[in-house]
Amino acid sequence: HKPLVLVLVLSIGFLTKDPLTSTLDLCTSGGQHFCGGALIHQSWVLTAAHCNLGLDNTHVVAGETLLDEIEGTERRAYALKLVPHPLYDSVTNDNDIMLIKLSSPLGQSRAVSLVSLPKPGLVLEEGQLCEVSGWGSTSLDSELRTSPALRTVWVSVVSSERCNSSQSFNGSITQNMICAGSKTGGKDACQGDSGGPLVCRSQVFGLVSWGRSCGEARFPGVYTSVSEYRDWIKQTISCPHC
Repeated sequence: HKPLVLVLVLSIGFLTKDPLTSTLDLCTSGGQHFCGGALIHQSWVLTAAHCNLGLDNTHVVAGETLLDEIEGTERRAYALKLVPHPLYDSVTNDNDIMLIKLSSPLGQSRAVSLVSLPKPGLVLEEGQLCEVSGWGSTSLDSELRTSPALRTVWVSVVSSERCNSSQSFNGSITQNMICAGSKTGGKDACQGDSGGPLVCRSQVFGLVSWGRSCGEARFPGVYTSVSEYRDWIKQTISCPHC
């Protein structure tokens, strides 16, 4: 299953009036958007491990809504260290999570804020509505892999049993993954959204990881389940030599 390279909905994605201020733009040294991420600490970003393009090619922009315009709210940093999960498997997409330590703290403002990790023991129920945002493709027919503006969409959690059924992903969903989409299709993350946050109850429960096509009712988007990595995240961030 080919991982998706970051975010959104077929033609149903909409421009967000109040963008998720914790959604970050990961871009190359040349300014090309390639992934999304979530600001979970002043100096740490959470994203997908398949967004690892190397230190020299990873820059982070916070407080951004429009990719091609200077809005005056942006804050920038480069990656000081990339910490992909040691058990990341690019074949099965399991453990698709990575931490990025920033060269300098991004601070907080009206356009830049932190997002909380899931509280211990909190479980997502099937049908729970969550929000996913990013600058990814808005149509499978489009040659553009990015949207010029940050877009957001609401998707609902799909049970692992249904997502793993023979009518869907047929056993490829591990305990480290969450499925979310729309029963009627049309709402999903897509090319260019990878690593972006799936926010439920104001907490980052998932990261855009992979899928099959975009917006198909039978094949919801697959997200890395952040709850499974709370300890690893906290240990990595608190490491004095990291």
